[in-house]
Amino acid sequence: MMRSTRIIFALPRAGLTKELAPALTRLQSTAPQPSEKPAGKERKMIKEVRPSKSFVINMFRGAAVTEQAIPYPYVLTDEQKETLEMLVDPTEKFFQESNDGLKNDTMEMIDETTLQGLRELGAFGLQVPQELGGVGLSNTQYARLVEIVGSHDLGIGVTLGAHQSIGFKGILIAGNPEQKAKYLPKVASGEHIAAFALTEPSSGSDAGSIRSRAVPSSDGSHYILNGSKIWISNGGLAEIFTVFAQTPVTDPKTGTTKDKVTAFIVERSFGGLSNGPPEKKMGIKASNTTEVYFEDVKIPAENVLGGVGNGFKVAMEILNNGRFGMAAALSGTMRYSIKKAVDFATSRTQFGNRIDSFGAIQEKLARMAMLHYVTESMAYMISSNMDAGSKDYHLEAAICKCFASEAAWTVTDEAIQVMGGMGFMKETGLERVLRDIRIFRIFEGTNDILRLFVALTGLQYAGGHLKELQQALKNPAANMGLILEEGTKRAKRAIGFTNGGTIEGIHPNLAESATLLGRGIEAFGYCAEGLLMKHGKNIVHEQFLLNRLANSAFDLYSSLVVLSRATRSLNLNLPSCTHEEKIAKVWVNEASDRIQLNLTAVKSSVSQSNFTSLASIAKDLCENGHIVAVRPLGF
Repeated sequence: MMRSTRIIFALPRAGLTKELAPALTRLQSTAPQPSEKPAGKERKMIKEVRPSKSFVINMFRGAAVTEQAIPYPYVLTDEQKETLEMLVDPTEKFFQESNDGLKNDTMEMIDETTLQGLRELGAFGLQVPQELGGVGLSNTQYARLVEIVGSHDLGIGVTLGAHQSIGFKGILIAGNPEQKAKYLPKVASGEHIAAFALTEPSSGSDAGSIRSRAVPSSDGSHYILNGSKIWISNGGLAEIFTVFAQTPVTDPKTGTTKDKVTAFIVERSFGGLSNGPPEKKMGIKASNTTEVYFEDVKIPAENVLGGVGNGFKVAMEILNNGRFGMAAALSGTMRYSIKKAVDFATSRTQFGNRIDSFGAIQEKLARMAMLHYVTESMAYMISSNMDAGSKDYHLEAAICKCFASEAAWTVTDEAIQVMGGMGFMKETGLERVLRDIRIFRIFEGTNDILRLFVALTGLQYAGGHLKELQQALKNPAANMGLILEEGTKRAKRAIGFTNGGTIEGIHPNLAESATLLGRGIEAFGYCAEGLLMKHGKNIVHEQFLLNRLANSAFDLYSSLVVLSRATRSLNLNLPSCTHEEKIAKVWVNEASDRIQLNLTAVKSSVSQSNFTSLASIAKDLCENGHIVAVRPLGF
């Protein structure tokens, strides 16, 4: 039995590095929290962690909760499918015939004719209810159309995404009926463009450190906003802004007043709102990106969005809600890049053979196909979970965003490599794609921060379960069932006996892969618990370890997703089922190896020594302000 004195509970609410503490503390607040629940007259109240249906969060306690993943979800009704099929062809046709991505990139803007065409398609209000002037699509329907945009022009994709995925999404999910009725019809039609204004020079991932401030008027009728925002997509085009600013909030119990972030709906017509010139960017040049300035902007009190002081919660809900769309768009981008590479490989002859017969090229193409399959599978699993009413998808969405943005970069880079010098040429179209996709690892939550979010939120959940067990140990007579269950599990693990890694619902052809996944989940949970017991609250400082734990979580979730989707294809005997089976087996085999490597690194003294050295190397570099090593020639 585990010694209760060594059990570490929840993660601290402070103690991270200055830059990360506020952001991650607030990000953790979106995770399931312990709550008090009566446990009977004979014993004290025990804190129980709210059960979650999230596969990822349950992995951190070594449990395989697959309700949201197996069987692979399909939520479209016949009517929704028919509607979607009616929209796919005209959308595809528009981007093929009426949009010129290279022209948009060169001009660094989208011309009015193209914007009007998008309005006529309904592209500015895809998820706004029909009664408010939108198309009324579900998340899954939206994902399919966004995929088309991503395969043609990410500059337009960012413009549309900044408008509806984040720009007015707060009104859609947190607005009151009056706010929705007032604003949604005009943003849905594209008459008014929307923007999301969160980032400031001093607050990127650390949204809690924003300095823009809104002070209520003496009569409480309005707020006066001052401040500025940077890198705002649609900043020079938007009429409607979702703006986040510090506001004074008084605690009714203590009477103390503190600044808290509040979200506001701000119209350019309010006055005092201006923007700088369009930024010069590496990619997505067609999208408008500017600084935005607020000088004594008067905002009616009724334009507070989601309640005073709840701005951070609103911001996180907006970002979490839209991340699947990024993966859907990038799966479309990958389809485009892969098609380019395949067309070239099957027509290019070298040394008397087509280059698609060479093993080096075959491996590239196969790995590109696998990365696309995982990304696409994640995007539609999460959109389907959301459409089914799930509230437990935030970690999955974070993984999906990170995975998709990194996979798209790798796929496009490899497509260029397959095409050689031709891929490097502008006319081929891939150099624009490569420039465009680089931003996706940065905006809407950098991948570095999201990895820490996944690891720390999961550990917080696991810590809650450890605390629950420790409390039970204080009164064993009243909690014998919980203690015996936990003791049996730990005793079996101590002698090397596990449940065999069983994952129910996977096709028999994939049984070995399912076993690898199950064993990986058990090892992951054991590792997570070990980190909590060893480092306690100081785990927040161990980012070398957290990153490797997060990478293992990525591999476990991606393995589940591909096994579930391939199982569905095999069960339905789809034409591609054998192809998908091969992808799933290779992916899980290699993911299992990566998991083992990462979890070993978390516990290895050699790896710990390497981490210490890496930290020291970085410190040397920063203290020196440049490369430290003496030049080979000495001068």
